[in-house]
Amino acid sequence: MKLYSPAGLARLGLALLAACGLPVQAKEAPPKKPIPATSGRTSTTPPPETPAKAPPNGMPPAAPLVPTPAPDPAGPVRIVAGASATLSGGSAAIAPSPVAAHQGSLVIIGGGLRGDNADVWQRVVKLAGGKGARIAVFPSAAGNPERSAQTIIGYLRKWGADAFLVPVAVRLAGSDYKKNADDAALAKKIRESDGIYFAGGDQGRITKALLREDGTQTAVLEAVWDVYRRGGVIAGSSAGAAIMSSTMFANPKAILSMLQTGIADGRELGPGLGFIGDDVFVDQHLLVRGRFARMIPAMLAKGYQIGLGIDEDSAMVVNAQREVEIIGYKGALLIDLSRAEWDKESPHFGVRNAVISYLDRGDKFNIASHMFTPSSDKAGGRIDPTRTLGRGAVFTNDVLGNSAVIDLMERLIDSNQEEAIGIASGNPRASGTEVGFEFRLTKTPESVGYVSSAAEAYSVLNIRLDIRPIEITRPLYKYK
Repeated sequence: MKLYSPAGLARLGLALLAACGLPVQAKEAPPKKPIPATSGRTSTTPPPETPAKAPPNGMPPAAPLVPTPAPDPAGPVRIVAGASATLSGGSAAIAPSPVAAHQGSLVIIGGGLRGDNADVWQRVVKLAGGKGARIAVFPSAAGNPERSAQTIIGYLRKWGADAFLVPVAVRLAGSDYKKNADDAALAKKIRESDGIYFAGGDQGRITKALLREDGTQTAVLEAVWDVYRRGGVIAGSSAGAAIMSSTMFANPKAILSMLQTGIADGRELGPGLGFIGDDVFVDQHLLVRGRFARMIPAMLAKGYQIGLGIDEDSAMVVNAQREVEIIGYKGALLIDLSRAEWDKESPHFGVRNAVISYLDRGDKFNIASHMFTPSSDKAGGRIDPTRTLGRGAVFTNDVLGNSAVIDLMERLIDSNQEEAIGIASGNPRASGTEVGFEFRLTKTPESVGYVSSAAEAYSVLNIRLDIRPIEITRPLYKYK
């Protein structure tokens, strides 16, 4: 998202703001290497502005600030970067992107969903129609499909659904998944249901079970799509979340290895089922496992501009208007690569001008219009950029650690620093040299933060991210 933010005004000086009340419009240098085009995806990025001369440290130039006539601060917000949408009430937006023809709802769960997470379980049942709703449970990804299905069915029934097992799973004992996947009677039963639930496990087992060897859809998968198009809900946890986009991770390497050696389409990446549409990349277990760092090279390789990654015990609910609501325990990362620059010929991964945002529980983001709305407890909590609760350098030596990137973003948006540094590297006791990576997060005039009035919870929007390879000498430390 590219937001019109008071952060830019603060950098012009509080005196100027008080005297004139002028808003700003930020302009950035155009990318030197655009994201490769992919069939079916079109960019809505406006024509680039004239680039500014780069400073000697090799980092991109600061965005020039151009005053424009000021609206009432409580009224509609003028959007930067050529966008035309406006939104009042403390929300923000950027230019629309193409809208896919979706009819139903998605509940994309990041994995690790607990049985007592009423927010998520109740929402699945409610979107399926409430008490008595028929929900088809696919344990296709599970290592122990029968046990997984019975657990999920038990939770769905607890919240009022009439859930049943779909015997289409590679590892389901005593069952021929290929035959069942094209069984007309089973397909009819699924088609007459109100919702679908995909269990976690290995997402490759889902596509293996539901797609024929030639890549065409089985009768059962066609029935799933019919439920969705009719207005039903499709929910999926972990592997069941990965299949929501048209591209998914199939057999991925470790995150650091991916950055060091690259991603191979057909090995690390494979086709998903694409319920969310062709323009959004989805990943799961995101914050706990630091997977935001693998999303970015995957998105660049396949031409995605928007990515959504959801954390464990949390979910993204996507309605027919493509509005995303975050529910559950934690939140999601939104990755915007519409202005990113990268050199795909480089032996090690690097990217400039990626933009990341953290959407906390209760926040909403519309994929079609790019409008963001904070949760009700953050509605009046937009952070004054002159407020500096934190002082001193903001950094972490393990940016891929559990929720480390979110901690870094929160500390940065509420500090007197303009940038934060995170490092990704391997075994500190190894010998020789190693390729590691610097993750540089930078506040821009478009950066915005919100803080909850009820808890120490943040939403952080439009933080610039640059990733570059670095050489690390091993061992990292010696005993005194």
